[in-house]
Amino acid sequence: MTSTAFITHRDCSLHDIGSYHPESPARLSAISDHLIAQGLDHYFIFHDAPLASFEQLMRVHPAAHLERLKRASPVLGVVHIDPDTAMNPHTWNAALRAAGAGVMAVDLVMAGEVQNAFCSVRPPGHHAERANAMGFCFFNNIAVAAMHALKAHGLSRVAIVDFDVHHGNGTEDCFKDNEQVLMVGMFQHPFYPYSGTDNPASNIVNVPLPGGTGGGEFRQVVNEVWLPRLRQFKPEMILISAGFDAHNEDDMGSMKLNEKDYAWVTEQIKQLAGETAQGRIVSMLEGGYVLSALARSVAAHLKVLAGI
Repeated sequence: MTSTAFITHRDCSLHDIGSYHPESPARLSAISDHLIAQGLDHYFIFHDAPLASFEQLMRVHPAAHLERLKRASPVLGVVHIDPDTAMNPHTWNAALRAAGAGVMAVDLVMAGEVQNAFCSVRPPGHHAERANAMGFCFFNNIAVAAMHALKAHGLSRVAIVDFDVHHGNGTEDCFKDNEQVLMVGMFQHPFYPYSGTDNPASNIVNVPLPGGTGGGEFRQVVNEVWLPRLRQFKPEMILISAGFDAHNEDDMGSMKLNEKDYAWVTEQIKQLAGETAQGRIVSMLEGGYVLSALARSVAAHLKVLAGI
């Protein structure tokens, strides 16, 4: 059995900007409750996420971005950064924990303490651009983790796989033309954030897919587009922006994936990591907003990571 770390923190549930908002604390409790109900929780090594440091964040984000967000953080109530993206008094710490989880995951995997890790954290990250919070995201968690692998651990090639229903515009913004990072992604198009189709850089592999796309087409993309590019790149670590909102029950988008598709793509990534990256995988939660579908999909993903 593979050793898998499960990294989270209660601070991530204190970022709560109202019952109307789909990116809610209930997402994390749905995941943990389902793992317990299915008897899966004892297969993982649990860790509390640390706070990311400014040094770690500044490998990705300019100091002005961090200072702007810190100044925006309210003492009371809710402050909107944009119509979708808001902060309460706990959001700043939650965002630091979410980014810090990825840093810890990379450290644990690189130390050989675990084979792979899943970060059950929020707010998510893949829409956060270098200098811009947007799309529920404040810091680009996966980018902070990738830069930590490159700078703190001396890796020379890391890959990011993004299967969220939305384009990871922020991750692309952070890494376009960075030869040490290959990003492969698929996303519903046309759809928020209405990006990802205009001449991406050579290290960015974007596959826009129409609403209604199901598992067969998704698997074809993975087999024919993602895996050849990933094998050519030979990553030394694979990071996953694990968004589960392309699920057929998730009304945030209109794609038609299910738990079997998420398990299958995780198997492909795990096999590839075994070939080129000594099995090293760090997965970070992104989207997924219908609680039952999210919980079942994360469990399917985790069972493959842990070899259950």
